Amino acid sequence: QVQLVESGGGLVQAGGSLRLSCTASGRTFDNYPMGWFRQAPGKEREFVATISWSGAITYYEDSVKGRFTISRDNAQNTVYLYLQMNSLKPEDTAVYYCAARRGPVTFRGSEYDYWGQGTQVTVSS
Repeated sequence: QVQLVESGGGLVQAGGSLRLSCTASGRTFDNYPMGWFRQAPGKEREFVATISWSGAITYYEDSVKGRFTISRDNAQNTVYLYLQMNSLKPEDTAVYYCAARRGPVTFRGSEYDYWGQGTQVTVSS
C-alpha cells in the first residue's frame, strides 16, 4: 500500500523557517518525480515545487523562488522528500501536500498519482 506521510508543519513568525518532510513508501518509486503543493483556506490547491527522480531537475512557483528549496533522498522502496522554507510570509500559510507521479516532471497537480494527507503551515505576521 502506497503511503505518503508529511511532517514538519507548524506555527512560525514571518521571516522564519520550516523544513517539511514527506516519507513515501509502499512501492518502488524509480523514475517518479515528486512535488509539493499547498492549499490555503478558500483557495484552490496550487503548485509549489517539483523535483525529478535524480534531483537534477527542479521547478518552483514564482512566489517561492529563492526562498524554498526542494530536495529528495531515494532509498530502496522509500523516498524522503523535503521542502526547506525560508523567509516565510503570512501568504505562505496553507496545508502543504506532497505528491508523486509516474512520468515526466510536471507542475500540474491533476497529473499526480499519489498524495499525502497534508501538514499545516501557519505564518504569523
